[in-house]
Amino acid sequence: MLPIGDDNRSRRTFPFVTYLLIAVNLLVFFLELTGGDAFIQRWSFVPYRLLRDPGLGFVTILTSMFMHAGWMHLLGNMLYLWIFGDNVEDRMGHLRFLLFYLLCGIVATMAQYLFMANSNIPNLGASGAIAGVLGSYLLLFPRGRVYMLILRVVTPVPAWVALGFWILIQLVSGAGSLADAGASGGVAYMAHIGGFFAGLLFTLPFRQRYQYSPPRI
Repeated sequence: MLPIGDDNRSRRTFPFVTYLLIAVNLLVFFLELTGGDAFIQRWSFVPYRLLRDPGLGFVTILTSMFMHAGWMHLLGNMLYLWIFGDNVEDRMGHLRFLLFYLLCGIVATMAQYLFMANSNIPNLGASGAIAGVLGSYLLLFPRGRVYMLILRVVTPVPAWVALGFWILIQLVSGAGSLADAGASGGVAYMAHIGGFFAGLLFTLPFRQRYQYSPPRI
């Protein structure tokens, strides 16, 4: 199941911040390609470094949000941000959405840190922050139409189905990664889970202000 779009008929504003975030992620990825391993080691979040070098550790919590491990990692994340970010930005407003995105990314990184504080493996990617956007989208547009590519067929499904299935996979995979340290295959499932529930939590107080009633499907 792969999301390829959603219903944007209710969107009232141009998603400046969403497109800016996509542009910054692309730019940083090209800097990674140019800088190589030295750039990645310098600016990705390395858990054991947080207490040993707090200044650099805290800076890399932010910088690592805009870095990716490869083209597929980058394109997959940007696809999700492009589909779901614009609607959440429209409801929150541009500046509030930017702060929300960054805060979800910080919480996501710290959620992963709790389970691997002594690791010297670089953590990088926008997945945690984007997971927060997905959590917010689920609250704001639970019945919104999401177009999913399922077995080569494009099928519209309610957002609660598409995103509920996504977080279910993260929870199951995260439990597996805790049971077997090598089961995650390099995927930071706890960051995904932490970011998603941060998005739910940060959106919940404003749900009635932001929510709208989309067409039923």
